[in-house]
Amino acid sequence: MPKALWLSEQGLAAELREVTEAELAGTSDQAGAGSDSDTRVRIRVEYSDINYKDALAVTGSPGVVRNYPLVPGIDVVGVVENDPSGTFNPGDRVIGVGGGLGETMHGGFAELALVDAPLLTKVPERFDNLTAAAIGTAGFTAALCVNRLLVHGIEPESEVWVTGSTGGVGSVAVSLLAALGFEAVAVTSKVATAEDYLLGLGASRVVDAGDFKEAGRSLQSATIGSAIDTLGSVPLANLLARTVPGGIVAACGLAAGGDLPTSVMPFILRSVTLAGVNSVHPLPGWREAAWDLLDTALDTDALLAATREISLPEVADAAKTLLDGSNSGRFVVKL
Repeated sequence: MPKALWLSEQGLAAELREVTEAELAGTSDQAGAGSDSDTRVRIRVEYSDINYKDALAVTGSPGVVRNYPLVPGIDVVGVVENDPSGTFNPGDRVIGVGGGLGETMHGGFAELALVDAPLLTKVPERFDNLTAAAIGTAGFTAALCVNRLLVHGIEPESEVWVTGSTGGVGSVAVSLLAALGFEAVAVTSKVATAEDYLLGLGASRVVDAGDFKEAGRSLQSATIGSAIDTLGSVPLANLLARTVPGGIVAACGLAAGGDLPTSVMPFILRSVTLAGVNSVHPLPGWREAAWDLLDTALDTDALLAATREISLPEVADAAKTLLDGSNSGRFVVKL
């Protein structure tokens, strides 16, 4: 029987156990609307990875998992064994990110996964499965954010500030921006320990995040051209207050909180754009555009240099490291 991390009920940490295929088939909610185990793609899982949501889920924290019991892991990378829909062929390498995986549906922390075809994308030929997992939801989200800036008309060689730059989304965002010719300004609270790491990803300079933590006026000196924010709350409010007229901030996270203590002033007096990014349910065409950008521009050497491969039994300890903020880069889980 396949092994999996299993969340039996709310408030309990995940346990490593063998599961039956019937358990992985799940309930109708865990299968996704209108699907069952006979219509989903059967995947032999090779890799997953650990995102912030996964760290919360496996440690038993509330707010992520909505159905129990559940296999966490919002990313799945593996090889197709069977696809009743005919979308994929046996042997195809696929990746699934978001869409409810690891939240309402069984996810990637299992050796076998049954996933609806629309949630899957073929792994680009340039990436092996380890690299695809290192990208995962974090890299996918970073690409969505960068694409928002490009659609807005932000030109290469411009400065783009990135908050939470040592995290999964931030790290890939810095690397992508640098590869595209932008001046990536990495904002971090770990300047002393992470500066070399961030410069190695391609950051043009590293800025202390302490200056963004205290609430300030809703309009401040306009020194930031554009930004990608993974934090929300006060740091995002300060970014908006300092963005130049016509600039854009792509927001994708709420690690600092879900509130936004600002006013309409940046929007109506400086024409600043706040662009939200939803990686769980991206708008039509955005998923393909994000993977195209990653395929074209991502420096995989820099990404893999910042990636640590771990086993399924090591996920719990890695999740705690991610939650306490002491980690830089990515954890990839080998199944």
